[in-house]
Amino acid sequence: MAAFPDARITERIPHRPPFLWLDRVLEVSADSLIAEKEIDPDLELFRGHYPDYPLMPGVLLCEAVFQAGALLIGEMERAGDDNDRQPQGMPVLTRILGARFKREVRPGDTVTIRVALKERVGGAWFMKGSVRVRGKVAVQVEFACAVRNRN
Repeated sequence: MAAFPDARITERIPHRPPFLWLDRVLEVSADSLIAEKEIDPDLELFRGHYPDYPLMPGVLLCEAVFQAGALLIGEMERAGDDNDRQPQGMPVLTRILGARFKREVRPGDTVTIRVALKERVGGAWFMKGSVRVRGKVAVQVEFACAVRNRN
C-alpha cells in the first residue's frame, strides 16, 4: 500500500496533538507499518528535559511505536473492508515486554518508526517496534495491545 495522508492517522487512532507522535505513514503491509515523526525543536518538553543538552525522552519514543501499533491494528481490522468502516474498539497498551535505548534523539531530528505484528492470541496483539534516527536504531521495544470497547 502507498503512504496515506496525515488526516487518516487521526481517523484511525484516538491520539491528538500535543500527544500525537506520528506525522505521516510511509508504508503499510499486511502485518507491519512504517511512519515518521519530525521532532520539533520548539517542543515545550525540551525546556525541562536536559535544558543544556535537550534529548527526546525515551518513553515518548516508545509511545510513538505504541501509536504506530494502534494504527497498524486499526488497519488490520479494516483489511478486506472498505476503508471508511468505523473501528469496533480502541487499541490500548496492556504490556511492555522490554525496551532498549541505543541512540539519542535530539531536537530537529526526523525519526522513522517501524512496528510489526509478532502474534495475535485471542484479543491480544503482540508486537515489536523500533525507532531509527539517521538510519540507526535508537529504540527497540516489544509490547502487547488489546482492543477495548469505546463505551
